[in-house]
Amino acid sequence: MYDERLTAPRSWWLLPVAAGLSIGLILLRYGPMPGLVGLVAGLVAAAVGLSSYGSARIRVVQGSLVAGKARIPLGALGEARPLDPKETVAWRSAKADPRAFMLLRSYVPTALRVEVTDPADPTPYLYLSTRDPEALAAAIGAARS
Repeated sequence: MYDERLTAPRSWWLLPVAAGLSIGLILLRYGPMPGLVGLVAGLVAAAVGLSSYGSARIRVVQGSLVAGKARIPLGALGEARPLDPKETVAWRSAKADPRAFMLLRSYVPTALRVEVTDPADPTPYLYLSTRDPEALAAAIGAARS
């Protein structure tokens, strides 16, 4: 019903290049071959790290909300409230509850706040960075009905 991958912005892919160049330059003092190995190893390691950071997914499937590694049954969720960019900043800083589950990506300007209604769960709400909070809230509502 809903599937979103929180990929990193294109400009962030310059970071692996910078990391590779930095490590290559550091190892260049030991010769051209260690410098080349450092360039390639730094580039690959940073690219893998960035790719894994940007591989977080939010899905609504089979009666569950899957956010990153968490899988929450829709019956345990309450109201889903889309947050505008100003509210997004407030709920991930000053208003944040340390018990909340947060799938936070700083490069995504909007989010969805979903109440957790399960009395056995100490988590008060889910904070999910999403590029389309209205569509995610609609998918949660449609999957519940």
